[in-house]
Amino acid sequence: MIRAVVTDIEGTTGSIRFVHEVLFPYAKRHLADFLRQRQEDVEVARQIAATRQLAQEPAADLARVIEILEGWIAEDRKATPLKALQGMVWAKGYRNGDFTGHVYPDAFDALARWHAQGIALYVFSSGSVQAQQLLFGHSDMGNLTPLFEGYFDTTIGPKKETASYRCIVEALRREAAEVLFLSDVVEELDAAKAAGLHTLQLAREPGMTTGVHPVVASFEEIDLERF
Repeated sequence: MIRAVVTDIEGTTGSIRFVHEVLFPYAKRHLADFLRQRQEDVEVARQIAATRQLAQEPAADLARVIEILEGWIAEDRKATPLKALQGMVWAKGYRNGDFTGHVYPDAFDALARWHAQGIALYVFSSGSVQAQQLLFGHSDMGNLTPLFEGYFDTTIGPKKETASYRCIVEALRREAAEVLFLSDVVEELDAAKAAGLHTLQLAREPGMTTGVHPVVASFEEIDLERF
């Protein structure tokens, strides 16, 4: 019986286009000024140092750090310091009402229904926990954060590695067989399945790569009783 659902965001609860056409360009436009203005802040300084370490450029000045980060944005690199800094930049955009987080109506309906039924809901995304909370806290459907009991990002491990899902199950204090993981990415689902979780792929776009996992086109088709 499914007692907890862990969901991806991009391509699953919301459109990938929102990330690539709204969030990434916004971060790229504002990141340099943000770093120049806030480089002395403790958390910002920590992420700048982490960027130097990850890039193996310990002597990089701020201009070079900005260049590195902008390159990672262009590559869509899942780098933890980049995700943390993007989240800080996006926070301002959300607060100012420059945009709202995209959530599919079918995802909202299902998540709200499961929450009401007592299913524990969690998020696992390559975006930072802060970015996840901002998206759901300022979504098209309003503040959805009360629906979720917890959030996981790449600090717990890469999304395509089985160990990450074992760590999540341990953190949830549940049996893996009680947990369903939702994603649009086959490699993530493969890793979750190897850790013993139930899996289901959201294939919202025609021609998407699919694997051995059950596939649905929207949350409307998900029946938790089938697992």
